[in-house]
Amino acid sequence: MASLKEVRSRITSVQSTQQITKAMKMVAAAKLRRAQDNILRMRPYAQRLNSILGNLTALAGEELVSEYAEQREVRRVLVIAITSDRGLAGAFNSNVFKGVNALLQDRYAAQAAAGAVTVLAIGRKAHEYFGKRVPLLGNYQHVFGKLSFDTVREAAEEAMDGFRAGQYDEVVMVYNEFKNVATQIIRTEQLLPLVPAELPAGAQATSNVDYIFEPSKEEIVRTLIPQSLKVQLYKAVLESNASEHGARMTAMDKATENAGELLKQLKLTYNRTRQAAITTEILEIVGGAEALAAGR
Repeated sequence: MASLKEVRSRITSVQSTQQITKAMKMVAAAKLRRAQDNILRMRPYAQRLNSILGNLTALAGEELVSEYAEQREVRRVLVIAITSDRGLAGAFNSNVFKGVNALLQDRYAAQAAAGAVTVLAIGRKAHEYFGKRVPLLGNYQHVFGKLSFDTVREAAEEAMDGFRAGQYDEVVMVYNEFKNVATQIIRTEQLLPLVPAELPAGAQATSNVDYIFEPSKEEIVRTLIPQSLKVQLYKAVLESNASEHGARMTAMDKATENAGELLKQLKLTYNRTRQAAITTEILEIVGGAEALAAGR
C-alpha cells in the first residue's frame, strides 16, 4: 500500500491537472463560439457561389473550356490535409491521418506506390505527420495562428498553379466538417478538376434561373472559378477550425470528469491508508502497554 505522502502527492498532482483541463475547456468554448459564427456565416456564401458556378459550367458545356476543368489521366495527386497546430483534441487529428491513409490505399493506391502523391499540409500536426512520409508542398503549418482568407488563398493558389501546370492531375481535400460540439465528420472532397453540376435526368441544358451576363458568360465563369476554388478551401479550413475547438472542448470536459473520478478514488485510498496507519499505531501502543504491565 502506498504511503500517505505518496497519496497526498498524487492528489495534489491530479487537482492541478484538473484545474488545467477546466481552463482549457473554457478557452476552447470561447474560441468555439467565434469559430462557429464564422463558419455559419461562410457556409451560405460558399454553397451559393458553388451552386452558381456549377449551374453556369453545366449550361456552358463545351462552349466553356477552363484550365481548371481539364480531365486528365490521374498520374500525380495532391492531397490537402487540414489538421490543427496543437493536440489535446481527442481523435481530431488522427481521424484526418486515417482519412488520408484510407484515401491513398483505396483510391490512389497506384499513385502512392509510384511515389506520385504530394501533400499540402495545413496545420502543424499534418506537417509533422506527413513530412516524414510523403513529399510536402509549401509550408502552411501555422495558418491557424493568423487565420484569414489571405493566408488560405496562398495555399489555394499554389495548388491551383500546380494543377494548371500539369504537376498534379487531381487535388483532393481531407478535413473535419463541423456538425456540433461533440461531432466532427471527416470529409473528402475533390477540389480539382472541377466537376460540373449534374442536370436532372432528361433535362436540357437550360436553367430555371434567369441569369444576365455582363460582360459575357465565359468571362464571368472564368473569373468565378478561381474565386470559388479559394472560397471552397477557406470554407474547409473554417470547418476544421470550428471542429478543432469543439473536439478540444469535449476532450477537456471528459478529462476533467476523469480527473474528478480519480480524485475520489485517491481520497478513498488516502482515508484507508490513514486509518490503517492509525490502527497500527494504536496496536503498537496497546502492545507496549501490555508488555510494560506484564513486566511489573
